[in-house]
Amino acid sequence: MTLAEPTDADLENLIACPQCDALYHARMPQNGAKMVCKRCHHTLIADKRNAYARSIALALTVVVLMVGAVFFPFLGVNVAGFSNKASVIDTALTFLDGGFMVALSVFVIAFIIAVPVIRALLIVYVVAPLMQNRRPARHARRAFRLAEDLRPWSMAEIFIIGVAVALVKVADLAKVEFGPAFWMFALLVVIVVVLDGTLDRWSIWTALDRRS
Repeated sequence: MTLAEPTDADLENLIACPQCDALYHARMPQNGAKMVCKRCHHTLIADKRNAYARSIALALTVVVLMVGAVFFPFLGVNVAGFSNKASVIDTALTFLDGGFMVALSVFVIAFIIAVPVIRALLIVYVVAPLMQNRRPARHARRAFRLAEDLRPWSMAEIFIIGVAVALVKVADLAKVEFGPAFWMFALLVVIVVVLDGTLDRWSIWTALDRRS
């Protein structure tokens, strides 16, 4: 892949590196190859069949992990012989007492639970027909655009960071036990980061434009 001059290139055939903004002529790789940025070595375009299969696998993993992370015990606290365990959904529902706490409960459920799952399902909905060389699903362009628009609002990683900060303060006051949902959430955050970093958006948009 060679650096492009935007003054003499067709804009539809250009791709910008999301890491360093270098501009290139886009060409679809073949035979399992991938195209990377010469400056920062970020993957720009990957072999589409492998990229599609990987995206679907990661998205489905996000859904499965989120289901387990929501309903299994997240943390257990033991203070003076008294212990209590709670899941993420239990914690969110405790704020439904009225007033501003209702809004807080809605935000927790929406941004930490619902948005990551919706994004993952939208990606599967869009990419699955493309991997099978079929016509895009109905409203696939809108679905993929929505998945991209929801990305800044997927805050599972912010939740984990907040929990880690809170545990530093609580550890001196009580004995804290990590439930299976905690480790599921930690793994889920890693999977989401990998999914966003490896999702071949150029190939998906190109396929949607050509087949729609």
